[in-house]
Amino acid sequence: MKRILVFLVVSLAALSLSACSKEEAPKVEAPAAQAQAPAAQAAGITGTVLETMNAAGYTYVQVDDGQQKVWAAAPEFSVAVGDNVIVPDGMPMNNYHSKSLDRDFEVVYFVDSILNPNAPVASAAPAIDGALPEGHPNTQVAATATAAVDFTGITKATDGTTVAEVNSGKADLSGQEVTLRGKVVKYNAQIMGKNWLHVQDGSGDAADGSNDITVTTATEAQVGDTVLLTGKVTLDKDFGYGYKYALIIEDAKVTVE
Repeated sequence: MKRILVFLVVSLAALSLSACSKEEAPKVEAPAAQAQAPAAQAAGITGTVLETMNAAGYTYVQVDDGQQKVWAAAPEFSVAVGDNVIVPDGMPMNNYHSKSLDRDFEVVYFVDSILNPNAPVASAAPAIDGALPEGHPNTQVAATATAAVDFTGITKATDGTTVAEVNSGKADLSGQEVTLRGKVVKYNAQIMGKNWLHVQDGSGDAADGSNDITVTTATEAQVGDTVLLTGKVTLDKDFGYGYKYALIIEDAKVTVE
């Protein structure tokens, strides 16, 4: 009988300790979860550039989306204070010290590219060869560049159209599917879940922008690639935050030739 009583007392004590542990666990974990929440929400924002600087092949921007201010960095690109930019999800570097800037950042998000619709196509940064500058995190960086492309040999797609023809006939082509062949002169990977291409074929006039078409696609490409694309023409596309396109081809089927 005594053995049974001892067993019951020990069992009840163990159950009591287990219950206390379960009740106390959330109290220990909650602060850590709360501390991490702001960082998790910071990536993937759209806002106004408050401060910017270049260092070691990177452009740093402090972006204000109206609720928070976030530092992000991408391979050098054209940007100015006051520009509205889109920063995709990136790798957070907490308590990051930049040797080239001799500056400490509480958090910096390193991303493949930052979309700045305010910047002209011709002013984008040169391609990055994949080797990261000293002092920057070891993450894969996709090239974002504009190149002086040779359009010699670019032929019009069968039953297709040219970049200039799409631009000049956009009123009649709105909502219609077009096919064209051209070369990628600028590439931004995974902005708002899509790859963004600027495609030219040598037709049109750079002075009025009729030589260039913006295209979104799931297909990956590189600056200088010849591509055959098919997609619907959309006019006056407004993504919000001041990002408006008079003409864009969205979700195109792209084949790199």
